[in-house]
Amino acid sequence: MIQDIAPHRLRNEFLPGKKAREDDLVFHFNANGLLVHQTEEGTMLPRRRDLPRNLTIQYIFRVDDHDYYMVKADEIQMPEGWIYMGMRDIRRKAHLPKHFLYAVITGFHLAHWYRDNAFCGRCGTELVWAKDERALDCPKCGRRIYPRINPAVIVAVTNGDRLLLTKYANRPVTDYALVAGFTEIGESFEGTVRREVMEEVGLKVKHIRYYKSQPWGFADDILVGYFCDVDGDPTIRMDESELKVAKWVQRDGIILQKDDLSLTNEMMMKFKLGKEPKE
Repeated sequence: MIQDIAPHRLRNEFLPGKKAREDDLVFHFNANGLLVHQTEEGTMLPRRRDLPRNLTIQYIFRVDDHDYYMVKADEIQMPEGWIYMGMRDIRRKAHLPKHFLYAVITGFHLAHWYRDNAFCGRCGTELVWAKDERALDCPKCGRRIYPRINPAVIVAVTNGDRLLLTKYANRPVTDYALVAGFTEIGESFEGTVRREVMEEVGLKVKHIRYYKSQPWGFADDILVGYFCDVDGDPTIRMDESELKVAKWVQRDGIILQKDDLSLTNEMMMKFKLGKEPKE
């Protein structure tokens, strides 16, 4: 999965006073994606020396001994020869090493949160970066805001040697997936599993068992994976507003996703190989 970068290690301690060196990597995201430079060696991120000197650069985290920074501005004067690459293309076409891609996705999550929280939701005052932790402060009413992380479940529904596979409606995604959905207020993860399966495919489930979790910065999520068994009638009643495909597939007929980054793909693979958790 995307976070499985060993022996590399993400160190996300908040170090607000750290200054960028000329060789340090810097993220700049806008509505079109991430600022990159395509070269014969591959997709390159800007270093501090590549960007205008008048920009405010904020340290965000490090991977191993490599520091990463972020530009504190919505738009910048783009260096000649650089482009903005969308996050879907970053995932599929940039061919970045996994630990590098993990850093990019985590940086995207942070940048997305900063961009969407420019003003206080209580009094409307412009927010400022906190000096002691990763947060935003309102200088007027004192409200402190922390990075938003949306909890969601990924659900592998099994029926003997068959797995329920889906495809989303109205999304440019061709890969098979599993039932998924966000946890609602006042709801447990197990409650989300039951509700989402019923809403999307009209099935009751039992024997709900936790598998793994995954940070998924593409959508500001923390994903929680569960396996469960169909309870009673296995007839699928698909919600066509959510899905365009929902079907039972035998183990040997499961088609995996194009990369090994997602929790969804790992759960599908575990079932395909007969290695899903039984308890």
